[in-house]
Amino acid sequence: MKASHSNEKNHARAQRLLHYLPHRRIGAFDHLRPQRWNWYLLERPFDRSLERQAPEPLTNRQVRRMRYFWLDGIFAATSEAFYLGFIPIFALAYGATNEQVGWITALGNLAGALALFPGARLMERTGERKRLVIWTGGAMARTAVLFLAFIPLFTLPAQVAIVAIASLNALRAFMANFANPAWTAMVAEIVPDMMRGRYFSARNLSMGLATLIFASVAGWLIRFGNQWQADPFLGYQVVFALAFVFGIIGTSFFSRIHEPRSRKHAALVRNTGNLTEALKHSPGYLGFVVSAVVWNFALQIAAPFFNVYMVRELGADTATIGIVTSISSFSSLAGQLVWGKVMDRRGALFLQLVAGFPIVLLPVMWIFYTDVWQVGINNLFGGFVWAGFNLANFNLLLSITPEQGRARAVAFYQTGVFASAFLGPLAGGFLADAFSFKLIFGLSGAGRLAGMLLFLGLTYWPMRNRQRVTPQAA
Repeated sequence: MKASHSNEKNHARAQRLLHYLPHRRIGAFDHLRPQRWNWYLLERPFDRSLERQAPEPLTNRQVRRMRYFWLDGIFAATSEAFYLGFIPIFALAYGATNEQVGWITALGNLAGALALFPGARLMERTGERKRLVIWTGGAMARTAVLFLAFIPLFTLPAQVAIVAIASLNALRAFMANFANPAWTAMVAEIVPDMMRGRYFSARNLSMGLATLIFASVAGWLIRFGNQWQADPFLGYQVVFALAFVFGIIGTSFFSRIHEPRSRKHAALVRNTGNLTEALKHSPGYLGFVVSAVVWNFALQIAAPFFNVYMVRELGADTATIGIVTSISSFSSLAGQLVWGKVMDRRGALFLQLVAGFPIVLLPVMWIFYTDVWQVGINNLFGGFVWAGFNLANFNLLLSITPEQGRARAVAFYQTGVFASAFLGPLAGGFLADAFSFKLIFGLSGAGRLAGMLLFLGLTYWPMRNRQRVTPQAA
């Protein structure tokens, strides 16, 4: 009797699951699986209209891929919160100049640019994507962050230590971007087209929440660690070590994502494609690249120096920088809730235009700031609009690049971005030392405006015109 009653309860539970997930493929013991809410979270927060657009129901394997990709993003964001904004400040602790800070960022961007095409070619030659991402971006790049924690263990002269920081940051960037073409090609298959807006906005929301929490924690740990033993580097060692630990946890989740191994998949991965054909048959692609080059050059003129400016001109410490960074992450959470729905309804083109033009004003406002709390207001607005821009830009990259040869098309785009990002910090560092921070803030705003105007003329209108013509031709 007890066994019969237990079977009836299990059957009833399975039927309830079938009610909530009517098109799922559920195994005999699938109701016993833990974290059932994750299945609902990844599949059900979408409109019925979007669900009907799906060409076929999501399988258990597809949901697992998206779940592990989601968890990888959370731990990757946590890892970056512990180191990304603090590497220039770490160099300042050794007495780095503005120009040297610019070189640290520039060399990292140059290394990233040099890594992209070799990474795409290796993926095409071997047919490997997941393994390439795991060993380069997942393992080697994060090990380089760990090595940053070892620098204070050696009694190096200040200038040698600064060179070591720049070298390890360049190694980190090289390995991270070596994996970028393979990662992008793989992501395009993990999330179905009809749910990318909501999925990535929700994923970015969870990543922003992790950044919100741990950027503040990182700033506090640096201040506490440095004061604890009167050691100006101990706090940095702690946060770089934690960045490595959280990064490796993210890599372990990414390694669980199933990658298909069919002949069609292998042929698609190895297909080198043709950039000339991509330029011909992907309207707006070349304009997308050109506008991105100008946009990122303008960003990097000022980006490495915002935290430096807060330390040197506004009197901020690392804990304050962590809090200000968290404000940006907090407002980006609200942005993710809003922009995902906007993109699914109006498209990535519209969203990038709406979010991009307000970003033009952000560096210009720094010219008028005299206290750190004013930066907090800037970041409150900036985090919100950047959430929309980043969501739109990534989805545009997936949609505008051709399916065949996507790795090379992505590598070409990213090479242009990183090449401009190499020159930007060099120009910014020179101008900050020769003139002032306020000059580079103004130039950054002007360059961002030029980038958005190029995007409007070279990408937005060609793609809009094609969207209008294609249904008529059909």
